[in-house]
Amino acid sequence: MRLERSPSIFQACSQWISLSLFFFYSFAPPPPVYFLRRERPVLRVISAFGKQEAERKFEALLNHLSHPPSFTTVRVNTHLASVQQVKDLLFHELQKQFNGLSVPILQHPDLQDVLLIPVIGPRKNIKRQRCEAIVGAQCGNAVLRGAHVYVPGIVSTSKFMKAGDVTSVYSDIKGKCKKGAKEFDGTKVFLGNGISELSRKEIFSGVPELKGRGIRMTEPVYLSPSFDNVLPRYLFLQNLPSAVVTHVLDPQPGEKILDLCAAPGGKTTHIAALMRDQGEVIALDKISNKVEKIKQNALLLGLNSIKAFCFDGTKALQFDMVEKAEGNPPFLPESFDRILLDAPCSGMGQRPNMACSWTLKEVTSYQPLQRKLFTVDPQIGGEGMMGAGLSFEQLKQLQRFDPSVVPSWDTDIDSLRDASIEDMIGLANKDCIGFFIAKFIKCKST
Repeated sequence: MRLERSPSIFQACSQWISLSLFFFYSFAPPPPVYFLRRERPVLRVISAFGKQEAERKFEALLNHLSHPPSFTTVRVNTHLASVQQVKDLLFHELQKQFNGLSVPILQHPDLQDVLLIPVIGPRKNIKRQRCEAIVGAQCGNAVLRGAHVYVPGIVSTSKFMKAGDVTSVYSDIKGKCKKGAKEFDGTKVFLGNGISELSRKEIFSGVPELKGRGIRMTEPVYLSPSFDNVLPRYLFLQNLPSAVVTHVLDPQPGEKILDLCAAPGGKTTHIAALMRDQGEVIALDKISNKVEKIKQNALLLGLNSIKAFCFDGTKALQFDMVEKAEGNPPFLPESFDRILLDAPCSGMGQRPNMACSWTLKEVTSYQPLQRKLFTVDPQIGGEGMMGAGLSFEQLKQLQRFDPSVVPSWDTDIDSLRDASIEDMIGLANKDCIGFFIAKFIKCKST
């Protein structure tokens, strides 16, 4: 897709170099969300699919969103180590976590710095315990992807729970459980069993600095590796489409690149690593504590080419020559070789997500801000969604990651032994979070 005019921050990109912009909101453009509330349909989506087919697609999407992706994806920090070195270290770490169970680690054939670890589950023969803990929906989502339960995420426990108890953990997906309740009979989803590291009295003592691990998960429904402090200098936990983005951007050593809305810095650090830390990566975010997180990640990964600023990306372009600090925002037109924009979005495609709370108004509210900020290779995702006003050729220039097209299946260690590497890579490419990527090349300056 070509940009003939660049009336915003895009003018900060050098005219002789391709401008790369990534404009995404998770899964697909917002219109299908009306099915969540059964609100009045958006005609262009219905006309593209037909109401019955649109309904079927959306129900399939909701089903997939409630489960984690089939693979955990990590990106290797190639600035500090080779992929093979890190793969060997990770193999020994997973052996310890899984008590000697041999789970394969795959290197992605098109994204050489990405490793894939299969997620085993759902495991259906886990015995539920009398002692229970209820966690919030966000904590529950993290547990399904391999995390332990930390104290801030615990909403209630059985009145008799003490440290060392084997405890069944449930997610309060509707947010109805009261903090500190001794029992809860509302809608809850079983996440697995763990061992409590604190008593109920300690968890609800009211001590504000109590933020450590509350329950160590030992029998999760989905067996996925925990990356709490695992090879933190060499690995970055990142969803597959997020890793695709920077490869599409294709940063080169020595370039000057702008990352708008950059926190927490996953793509920022990926850019610097692909540039071999040669050049300059400017990262902007308008929330100060998020900017600190970018700086911490850059320091941890040993990347010196990153400069992070607390600044509103919608005000990053400056047309007149006003005296200011060298290298600080705002910037003049033609200042950058490439620009990455991960615009604020609904996050609708994040997985797992067992609590659907979006309204049509909420999802469509992101479009004005995205517009205000405003041939892909590698091509891993599918083409764009019909009904968005683009031709078929234009749709093929986009990348859309839609987990609802993947048939539901359970993974156990036997199915992993029988599966080919090609089949597993194919599944990892499709059964990921919902995502959307577009690349724009600037043709001329105005």
